Amino acid sequence: MDYHSLAQEIRAALPGLALAEEEPMAKHCSFHIGGPAAILAEPESEETLSGLFRLLREKGEQPEVIGCGTNLLVRDEGIRAVVVRIGEGLAAVSADGETLTAGAGVRLSRLAVFARDRCLTGLEFSHGIPGSLGGGVVMNAGAYGGEMRDAVYSVRWMGLDGETHETADLDFGYRRSAFSGGDRIVLGARLRLAFGDPASIGARMEELAERRKNSQPLTLPSAGSTFKRPARGYAAALIDMAGLKGLRVGGAMVSEKHAGFVVNAGGATCRDVLELMERIRAAVLEKCGVELEPEVRLLG
Repeated sequence: MDYHSLAQEIRAALPGLALAEEEPMAKHCSFHIGGPAAILAEPESEETLSGLFRLLREKGEQPEVIGCGTNLLVRDEGIRAVVVRIGEGLAAVSADGETLTAGAGVRLSRLAVFARDRCLTGLEFSHGIPGSLGGGVVMNAGAYGGEMRDAVYSVRWMGLDGETHETADLDFGYRRSAFSGGDRIVLGARLRLAFGDPASIGARMEELAERRKNSQPLTLPSAGSTFKRPARGYAAALIDMAGLKGLRVGGAMVSEKHAGFVVNAGGATCRDVLELMERIRAAVLEKCGVELEPEVRLLG
């Protein structure tokens, strides 16, 4: 595929669409790792997104859709595809009683504050999750005993044919949902919360923020928890038991503060991270008899 020619066609068909060629993906993911995307598109409306999907379908191109990039690891060679980033253009939020309606691009931290300011409880757990609502729905993000399925009851989504739909059949599971396959793109969701005391809601959010600060390596780039919680035990505890804290491959390191995080300690490449992850998996399997499954999404 001649992506420069494709970019020109997209610009002609959708002149208002923000488009970049050979865009470094390290700028768009929290790991600060990754080579260039052939094309990066950031639609500002559902109509533009639909038009883009229709054009790409005509060209036989399968886009890669991302949100804030907080759960991504992009290969050093980059992505020879059109990457569509769902961001601030699809981030509107409104409240109607105990119901919030929010766009996929809104940050979960902002959504939690929006709920608190309207005396709504149920999203405190999400305040420190660094991703967006769309990504949170796709992977049923959770923390400190709460998950997105506790609040989300309906989702608007778009197929890669550009058609929009709404469903309450969400099939939430551990770090997955009905939208995990990549062919149903979350546009927004309705969340059912409950009225509560804003002071108590705020206090809970501050408590969880302090717990994160004290236990997680927030000052170093990462993609959050590197591995899913296994059927037996917790990934971080197993990695710690295997004596892997501080283990390094190039610039990638098992956090000394929280073993469940692989961090970019400086100049890490995707290759470094993948090799380190494989060493972790092998060591935990050998010493603990548990096979870890990556939670980080690999692109490219």
